[in-house]
Amino acid sequence: MKLIYDLTCSELANLLKEWDEPAYRAKQIWQGLYQHLYNSPEQFTNLSKPLRQKMAENLNFMPFTVKVNQDSSDGQTRKTLFELRDGNLIEAVLMRYGDPADNPHPNPSPQNGRGASRRTLCISTQAGCAMGCVFCATGQVGFKRHLSSGEIVAQVMVYAQMLKQQNEAVSNIVFMGMGEPFHNYENTMASIDRLNDPDGYNFGARRFTISTVGLVPQIKRFADEQRQVNLAISLHAADDESRVEMLPINKRYKIDQVMEACEYYVMKTSRRVTFEWALINGINDTPEVAKKLAAKLRGLMCHVNAIPLNPTAGYNGKATDRQRAILFKETLEQAGIPCTIRMRRGIDINAGCGQLAGAVSE
Repeated sequence: MKLIYDLTCSELANLLKEWDEPAYRAKQIWQGLYQHLYNSPEQFTNLSKPLRQKMAENLNFMPFTVKVNQDSSDGQTRKTLFELRDGNLIEAVLMRYGDPADNPHPNPSPQNGRGASRRTLCISTQAGCAMGCVFCATGQVGFKRHLSSGEIVAQVMVYAQMLKQQNEAVSNIVFMGMGEPFHNYENTMASIDRLNDPDGYNFGARRFTISTVGLVPQIKRFADEQRQVNLAISLHAADDESRVEMLPINKRYKIDQVMEACEYYVMKTSRRVTFEWALINGINDTPEVAKKLAAKLRGLMCHVNAIPLNPTAGYNGKATDRQRAILFKETLEQAGIPCTIRMRRGIDINAGCGQLAGAVSE
C-alpha cells in the first residue's frame, strides 16, 4: 500500500487518472492533505464516497504509530517516539519558544506561524545513523535504514495537525533529528520540495535548516542547487586530530575539505553557513581552541552556534559551564566570528541535540 505522503502532486494525478477520476481531484486531495491537514480519507468530504473508499483501500495515511509522547517539565518541549511499520523506531521533537499570545493569529498556517512565538520541529531522516559521532546517542545505536520522503513529511504533518488544534503552526523545521540528512540526500530534498510546494503546505524554504557532519560532495551538490534552505555544519573541533576522535567521518573528509566546500557554498548561494559546536568541558571549550577555530573560519560568511554538550549514556564527556561558554564566545567574537550560546532544551526527556536514540519508555 502506497504512503500518500510519498507521492508528488503529479504522481497523485497519474494515480487518479488510472482510477478514471478527473484531473482536478488531485488538487483537491493535495490541498486537503497539506492545507486542511486531513489525515484520513473520511475527512475528504468534497470527494465521492466511492473515491474515499478507494483511497482507504489503496493509500496509507500514516507510516508509523505514536509509541510514546514525552513532555519536558517546563512544558516547552515534546518528544515523540514513532514506530515505523517495519518495527524501526525514530524520534522527533517540538520545541516551543515564546508565548503564542506574543504572536496571535486567528488562522495559523505555515505562512504566519512565525514571530515572537516560534514552534520549531526537529525531525529525523534515518532510523539510526551511520556516522558514528561518539557523543550522539543515535550514532551510538548505528544505522538501520533511510526514511522515505513521505516518512519524513509525515513527522511534520503529525505535529502540524496537533498545533492546528491549539491555534498554532509550525514556524521552523530543522533536519537535526536521527540520521545524517545528506546521507539520505534524495529523500530529504524530496521531502523539502513537498513541504515547500506553494499549492500545498507552502512552508518557506528559508525556514528549513539542514544539519550535516560535513559530507563534502553533498555540500557542493546542495550549493549547486542554490536552494534557500539554511545549511548547518556539525564541526565541534578545529583540527583533524581532535575531530576524528569525535566524528569518524573526519577520516574521509578533513576539516580543510569541509571548509573549502563551505566556501564554495557561500560563493554559489551568497548565504552564510552555521557551524554547530557542542561545548565539552576541557576538550573544545578553551580560548586556545576558540582562537584555532577563528583562524579556520576567518573570511567565511558564517555564524557559530555553541551549545553545552547534552548527556548521552555512551559518552563520558561533560558539558562546559556557563563561565567557560561565555569566554569561548567572547574569544570568537573578538576575532570577528559571530557566536551564539544556544539554550539546552528537553534534557530531562532526552530530547536535546544528540540525545535521540529511539529508546522505548515502558
